[in-house]
Order: sequence, then C-alpha cells, then structure tokens
Amino acid sequence: MSLPDDAATAAPLQVRRGDASAEELAAVIAVVSESLAREQQTAVADEPAVSAWRVSARGVRSDLRRDAPWGRWAG
Repeated sequence: MSLPDDAATAAPLQVRRGDASAEELAAVIAVVSESLAREQQTAVADEPAVSAWRVSARGVRSDLRRDAPWGRWAG
C-alpha cells in the first residue's frame, strides 16, 4: 500500500494535554504548515567552508618535459 506524498512526509502530531477538537487540530496544522512553507522559501544554504589549504593551493603543474635538458648541466 502506498501513501500519498503528504502522508509520507507528515510528522506525527500528538496532543499531550486536554481534548483538542478537529477544528483546533486543523488550525494548528495549517499554521505550522504555512510557517514551514515560508521558511523553506526563504532558506538560504550556507556557502561551503573552504579550507586555508584549498585557498592557497595552486593548480597541479604540468608534467616535466623529458626532452628538454636541465639547465647548465646538460652537457
């Protein structure tokens, strides 16, 4: 049996004290749902932290040329 999308992601709601009516529960669910929707729309992900090593590290150099002699000692 598959659940609808809303039921699959819904968090359980538990009344700890008192006797809430269906209308009161619906009002709480509506307010919390709207609050979560607004928060998701305005949420901004933090920029990933970059280590000092990555900031200062240069790119990997290219391979050495094997056909080029080494300076003065080339002979």
